[in-house]
Amino acid sequence: MSETAERTGRRARGGGGAAKRAERTAVSVETARYIERNIPNYEVLTPEALDVIEANAETVLAEIGVNFVDSPEALQRWRDAGAEVTGERVRIPRGLARKLCATAPSEFTQHARNPERNVVIGGKNLVLAPVYGPPFVRDVEGGRRYATMADFEKFVKLGYMSKWLHHSGGTVCEPTDVAVNKRHLDMLLAHMTLSDKPFMGAVTEPSRAQDSVEMCEILFGKDFVQNNTVMTSLININSPLTFDSIMMGALEIFAANNQASIISPFIVGGAMAPTTVAGTLTQVLAEVMAGVAYSQLIRAGAPVIFGTFVTSIDMNSGAPTFGTPEAAQITYGAGQLARRMGLPYRSAGSFCGSKLPDAQAGYESANSLQMGLLSGVNFMLHACGWLEGGLVASFEKFVMDADQLGTLHQFAKGVAMDANGQAMDAIAEVGPGGHYLGCAHTHANFKTAFWRTDMLDYKPFETWDEEGARDTMELARLRVQKQIDSYQQPPLDPEIEGRLRTYVAEKKASMPDAFG
Repeated sequence: MSETAERTGRRARGGGGAAKRAERTAVSVETARYIERNIPNYEVLTPEALDVIEANAETVLAEIGVNFVDSPEALQRWRDAGAEVTGERVRIPRGLARKLCATAPSEFTQHARNPERNVVIGGKNLVLAPVYGPPFVRDVEGGRRYATMADFEKFVKLGYMSKWLHHSGGTVCEPTDVAVNKRHLDMLLAHMTLSDKPFMGAVTEPSRAQDSVEMCEILFGKDFVQNNTVMTSLININSPLTFDSIMMGALEIFAANNQASIISPFIVGGAMAPTTVAGTLTQVLAEVMAGVAYSQLIRAGAPVIFGTFVTSIDMNSGAPTFGTPEAAQITYGAGQLARRMGLPYRSAGSFCGSKLPDAQAGYESANSLQMGLLSGVNFMLHACGWLEGGLVASFEKFVMDADQLGTLHQFAKGVAMDANGQAMDAIAEVGPGGHYLGCAHTHANFKTAFWRTDMLDYKPFETWDEEGARDTMELARLRVQKQIDSYQQPPLDPEIEGRLRTYVAEKKASMPDAFG
């Protein structure tokens, strides 16, 4: 990074005197560092199986091909790169896509406006981000309803207050009370001002991706943005094997400006991909390779993430299902394929099909979260708040899930085998027939030995009963209220905040509302 860029970025993040005075008096919100795994990944496929899937994916690209719809520029880029283009169908010679993908970095840093919140995506790291995209929200008081901008801002505040959540996310819910062509501006402003964690850019139209870049240039400084990654964004592929001009246009903007994109097929097995694990993995790999390769045609070295969103379908109702063993096998296998490509990996989340934060939601979410940890995921979108197959963002489930993310941190530490971990001094001190409650080793370790929930109830029955016999939903409601009541906005240079608000106001005033 150039010296000028470093000064610009430092100035943008640190702010002026007013921001520094605010920082000294602000309540500090603890955020755990992103997870660094000290445990092995679970590998469900043999090397021979991976070889077959990779060879089959090359066949798909070379003989079947992928469609790039309504994008003559993309088709020309592929022709220039050596692909065969017929109409909107692009057939990529064997080895070409993988060769192009090789310039993408194996890991990268996404910078936050608070440098202490920076995350490294790739390697053995796991970054946790909240639910993305639901048009509905749910809470105890209001039930299920269309999301508003006030709901969105509340979720951003909860994300900022959540210790185990490393990332502010993107469209945590879709605020339907703001025009479609303007809501991305309000959402970005909320992420930039109400939180100091890293966030995601807008992808619903190329011009909105450009707005995201320009707002980041105000927040961080233009040179800093061009030399560093400050946004991660979700680029979904229209499976099977179709790339549309809207998503590809957004990808072009982000790649050209050195910002990260998750290249992610959206797979419902049996509908958008074959019913078999190997067949789905073949299609996933072909789609990801084509998307990543295209990003490198825009800018070699642009940061990208190998994405996989996979669920199966209920063949009776047609509804998507979550937490199933088949989805787990695909997620594990895709992690192996991503690592063989040397790319960061995105998948998993607190997935469930339940309508409420109930036992079904708990079982399915727990299965999905553990699967994500063990499959080697580097960026986990939807880590908290997901309900009803992704149609609903739940406030209560958000804090339930966010609390349980702490178990992933603890499990990922692995088993300590130093002298303290072996605990031979404790075993010798206590000896046969004793107990460990009073020994020196227990006194030295009791505060940090076991992960402790900030929400669930472990009190004796009598105490629990006297306090109102509160169930998990009520405990979650109280935690939501506590976090919102104790929220304080992280400091931001008033001059930068003023420029951001002016940018948003001028952009919104420059066009009529569009709700379609």
